[in-house]
Amino acid sequence: MKIYISADIEGVNNIANWKETVPGDDYSTFRKQMTEEVKRACLGAKEAGATEILVKDAHDNARNILFEELPEYVKLHRGWEGGPCSMMASLDNSFDAVIFIGYHSPSRSDGNPLSHTMNTQIHHIKINGILASEFLINAFYAAYLRVPVVFLSGDALLTRNVQSINKNIEVVATKEGVHGAVISRHPNLTNKEIQEKVKKILEKKDLKQNIIKLPDSFDIEIQYKNFNDAYKASFYPGATLFGTDRINYHTEDYYEALKMMKFLL
Repeated sequence: MKIYISADIEGVNNIANWKETVPGDDYSTFRKQMTEEVKRACLGAKEAGATEILVKDAHDNARNILFEELPEYVKLHRGWEGGPCSMMASLDNSFDAVIFIGYHSPSRSDGNPLSHTMNTQIHHIKINGILASEFLINAFYAAYLRVPVVFLSGDALLTRNVQSINKNIEVVATKEGVHGAVISRHPNLTNKEIQEKVKKILEKKDLKQNIIKLPDSFDIEIQYKNFNDAYKASFYPGATLFGTDRINYHTEDYYEALKMMKFLL
């Protein structure tokens, strides 16, 4: 069994401020917690019979996870390749399951003080009228490859959104967003639950129900904070300016959508 793990930091236990996501302040504390949550997912996967595990460090510079604290059987993808798959780089259809660790609510939502989608320069991105999180963008890529999404850990609002998309996905809520603050359980409890639930879901013999349904087509709207960013983005092939600060893009091929987002987000 071959497992892919994509890991972010804004959705890990107790993190509440942007300064905690980059070197300085309490970054070392939350870098360690990100690493621990990934480690627990790896341990649960191994207990369920995983023979290969690839972890993508998918936060900021993609050089956050403390590799020496992960099990020796894990491979780590650090840095950015520069391709359209971004936070899902190196995922292909040879994998049996995808796991998301440390993910967060989308921009313009109150589930996390650090809510955003891909960067902080946009108000929002919508796919077929739905406010898109990084989870949705990346889970659709897994669906494009027909790889099941089995588990997510992140803020409580995101976990509810995930299960509304596919109730078979196991989730662990790492914290509850309260406007500009968070309420969290002790990290030891979160870590333990991640390991247990990853093991539980991967012990299922048939994961076909965890393959997310991919829409037949994609109508994408990006609203920018700076109207001139929207104007510049409107020159991307297939993109059109809507009002002064939004662009629209339509495609029936999700990989084309990923390529567009690579350049316009």
